[in-house]
This record gives sequence, structure tokens and C-alpha cells, in this order.
Amino acid sequence: MNYYGHTDRMSILPQREALKRLGRQFLDAMLPATCLLCGADAGGDLLCPPCGADLPELPAARCPQCAVPSLHGETCGACLREAPHFDRTEALFHYDFPADRLIHALKYGHQLAVATWSAKRLAERLDSMAFDMLTPLPLHPERLRERGFNQSTEIARALGKQLKLPVERRHLRRVRATPPQAELPHKERHRNVRGAFECRADFTGRHLLLIDDVMTSGATVNECARILKRHGAATVTVAVVARALKR
Repeated sequence: MNYYGHTDRMSILPQREALKRLGRQFLDAMLPATCLLCGADAGGDLLCPPCGADLPELPAARCPQCAVPSLHGETCGACLREAPHFDRTEALFHYDFPADRLIHALKYGHQLAVATWSAKRLAERLDSMAFDMLTPLPLHPERLRERGFNQSTEIARALGKQLKLPVERRHLRRVRATPPQAELPHKERHRNVRGAFECRADFTGRHLLLIDDVMTSGATVNECARILKRHGAATVTVAVVARALKR
């Protein structure tokens, strides 16, 4: 009760949200699992077998640094001409239909099960012994308030549990709001994110795993890797759900 004898509305809101979450968890437990993409029975998984088989795999022969296809799996010409600040990229899929639907479901539909599902598959490809910690690509505070959550953080949390590694999400920060990369020509993307991040930790000698949902031109993760290495990181490996490729 407040000073005027009425229940404080602000004290009720958290309780309502907690009840809503419990309700959603109860429904999830009671209802049969259906495929996120087509609605068919998924047998307890995120996707049914046909939709899982339709996900566009990246070719086995690809550049180890940026994950674009290369003839024999050698470092691509772009990375040879100007080596990125990150050392390796691991990506699950080509960013194309229907993998893009999964990303949209997570990013805009708040389907957090996609983060858990993606983390499990990334964990199968990554050696936890190669890293000291994970760090998600940060959102600017304004974007975080708009969206309500950071999809990269959700993937990192789930992946950290899979790999039994700590997740560092306090010291790498996005300090400058920038236009979305997808709205800019590729040539302008590196300039757009220059100086957009800062780091407040000493990562000397640490081997870091940088997590994001999609890698397009690589400009954003490259700028993050540059900052992390300026603060001592020995290596920075990028792990993403999907890698966009030029048509």
C-alpha cells in the first residue's frame, strides 16, 4: 500500500510480468513442439527434419578468416589484400532463405529458442579449450531500449553454457549510434562503424570468441576486433549464425 492507501502499481508490474513468463513456460510445456518455419511436428526440436535439411549450408571450401567461399579453402583475396583484425570466422549457414527467417524470428519476433538452438550447433564446431571467454557484439543503448534485448547476448549466453566458458558483456560497449549497416553501400560500412565501440578492460593474452547473429561485410565485427586487440587480445574468433555472401 502507498501513502494514500492504494496498492503501488509499480510493485504489481514485476509480479504480472513474472506470471506472464510462468504462463508462457506452462503453455510451452503443454503444447506439442512445432517447427518454427512450417508449423509441422518438430519432434521436440526447433525445426522439422525437412526444414532443417533446407537450411543453406556454406561450402566446405571457404576462407578461414572471413568464411567466404574460396577454391580450396585458402585465405581469400580480400583478406590477403587487407587482413581483418579478427583471426577466424565460424558460421553455421549462408544468410539466405530459410536461414534468414530464423534470424528474423530471433531478432524481431523474440523467439529466444533460436538462440539456444544456434548455440548448440555452434558449440559442435568450436573447441572450448581454444578460448578464454565469449563476448557478444554490443548494441547501442538506444537500440537496446527499442528492441528490448540483444540477440547476440542471448546467443552468447547459451553458447557459454554449452562451452562452459564465461561471457563478458560489460567491457565492450557501443558508444556511438550509427545507421544500420544494411542501409549503406559496402564501401561506406567500415567508415560508418569507425570509433563506434570502446573497451574498458585489459584482455592481454586472452583468446576471445566474438558472437553475433549475422556477418555481412564484416565491418562491424572487424571494428570490434580492432578495439579488442588494442586492449591486448591475443586472438579474436568470430562466431555467427549466418554469413551473408555476395550474389
